[in-house]
Amino acid sequence: MSYPIPLMPGPATTQRWRRAFPGEPVQARAARRFTATLLDGCPQLDEVLLAVDELVVNALRHTKSGQPGGAFTVEITRSGGTVTVAVTDEGGPSEPVAADAGADDESGRGLRTVSLVAACWGWFGNDRSRTVTAQFGSALGEAA
Repeated sequence: MSYPIPLMPGPATTQRWRRAFPGEPVQARAARRFTATLLDGCPQLDEVLLAVDELVVNALRHTKSGQPGGAFTVEITRSGGTVTVAVTDEGGPSEPVAADAGADDESGRGLRTVSLVAACWGWFGNDRSRTVTAQFGSALGEAA
């Protein structure tokens, strides 16, 4: 028999927002707007928006979220000086990797870019659902 694991509430200053989007390319812009509105005044807003864009585009290009009828979810968490962004997709055949693209390659730099602007990033999931997360802020040490 399994028992549910209770989620412990975050600090009283923790704010969390989540929104689902249809799996259409135009929704990357909507996800950036959603994030920018919530994090107005955030010192690392440009870096966070870049990460959201890269994670959403990857979900649309490399997972079932970008297929007809697909969807993805963006979750933003703000706690003290830390911002966490997470994009959950509908899974795909390969695992997310921060690969090095060739000088002439037109794509393949998304997760490498996220790894450079975020304090840390990671993922969990499988071929049915996957979440890729990036963290920013003073609680983890400022990203370059």
